[in-house]
Amino acid sequence: MARHVLLAGIIGSTAYGLAGPGSDVDRIGVFAVDTVELHGLRAPRESYVTTRPDVTLHEAAKWCRLALGANPTATELAWLPPDLYETRTALGDDLVALRRAFLCAPRVRAAYLGYAARQLRTVERRLTGPGGANPRVAKAARHLARLVAQGRQLYRTGTVEIRLADPEPVRRFGERVAGGDLAAAYRLLAEAGDDLDRGRSPLPDRPDDEAVERWLRAVRAAHLAVA
Repeated sequence: MARHVLLAGIIGSTAYGLAGPGSDVDRIGVFAVDTVELHGLRAPRESYVTTRPDVTLHEAAKWCRLALGANPTATELAWLPPDLYETRTALGDDLVALRRAFLCAPRVRAAYLGYAARQLRTVERRLTGPGGANPRVAKAARHLARLVAQGRQLYRTGTVEIRLADPEPVRRFGERVAGGDLAAAYRLLAEAGDDLDRGRSPLPDRPDDEAVERWLRAVRAAHLAVA
C-alpha cells in the first residue's frame, strides 16, 4: 500500500451532501514514492484502489496529470471543505494552495460535460435495459446533475464548491429521471453545453504547468532518502 500519503479526504456522495443510509464512504488521496524508486528497471505503482473501504490513492505525478486534465474526481480533492480532509501534510497544503494552477477553461468544459455525458449514457442504458428503472438510475442521474452544476460553477467562477448548497433539487432530479423522464436528462446536458458556449470563463486557456512542475519537484526532493 502507499507509504507517503500527502493529502487525502472523503469525496463522493458524502462530500456532496447526497449520501443516503446505504451510501458508501469514498476516499481519494495523493501519495509519493521514494524518489529512488523512479530510477529502477520497473516503474513504481501509480495507483492503489480498494473496495470496502472504497479508497483510491494516486501517486503524485499521476494525480497531477489527472488534475491537469480537469478530471472531476481528482480535482475535487483539492477543493474539499476543510472538515473532509483526513490527511494533510505540508506538501498537501501546498497542493491545495496551488489548485488553480491545474485549471483551464477548455479542459474544465470538456472534462465535466464529458463525464456528465457518460452518466447520461449510464442512465439511458439502465432505464431502457431489462428491469427498467432501479435505484442505480437515480444515483447516476444525481451524479449527472451534480457534474453539470459543479462544471458550470468552475467554468464560470474559477472555483467549485464540492458540498452542494442545496442537494434537494439534485435528489428530485434523480427521482424524476428514474421515473422515466429521460428527456430531462438530455435537456439538462444540452442546456449546460449551450450555457458554457455562450459564457466567458475567468479560467486561462492553459494550465500553469510550470507551477505544477515546481510542486512535483519539491515532492521528489522531499522523498530522496530511502526510509
